[in-house]
Amino acid sequence: MIFVNNNGAGKAEILRFLGLGRNERGISMSGILTEDLIYEILSVVEEIPAGKVASYGQIAKLIGRDKNARLVGKVLSMAEYYGKYPCHRVVNHAGRLAPFFYEQRGLLLEEGVKFKDNDHVDMKKCGWDC
Repeated sequence: MIFVNNNGAGKAEILRFLGLGRNERGISMSGILTEDLIYEILSVVEEIPAGKVASYGQIAKLIGRDKNARLVGKVLSMAEYYGKYPCHRVVNHAGRLAPFFYEQRGLLLEEGVKFKDNDHVDMKKCGWDC
């Protein structure tokens, strides 16, 4: 599966945006993020039911990459390149909303998600038990 946005951006542009060139030791990081991995992440996100949320770490664990929660976040930050996925249903482990995703709270409220405060989902009530 190849991911291309409406502007023709493909994998190479997405990898550059995600900062997956070479790390400080000169090791290529682009091998970590493959089209298959992007598809795996988005497939899990697609399974989160309306009214429930999952954490970045939970998604990483479900795809067998327990230590790659930040990579999940990076992929989801480029959601508009992949199509329509319910990325608003993903929060951090404490239930905190994604920074600069201003529509996230409203989308979750529309689905009946309960909040502990303005910026935190009630994970006990609305966490996805998968």
